[in-house]
Amino acid sequence: MQNISDLIKEAKPLYHKRKKQRRIVKSALVGMACLFVVFVNMPNYKINDDFYNPYLDFGYEENQGTYVENLGLPVDDYGLLLVS
Repeated sequence: MQNISDLIKEAKPLYHKRKKQRRIVKSALVGMACLFVVFVNMPNYKINDDFYNPYLDFGYEENQGTYVENLGLPVDDYGLLLVS
């Protein structure tokens, strides 16, 4: 019985060292996979004016009023919803 206890005491540090190494390798692989997915999909995110300003194609003019005003809700001088 003593021989088994000695073997376990001897193997315990090696077991924990390998367990830590496996954890580091797994986390590194997951991180690289995430970066790979981000960089592969990066060309799909084109920056253009239509994405940032959807009103360009619809002839939006500044004198049309705000969204709240167009709903017919009462607004104050700044175009914000009037609370009384």
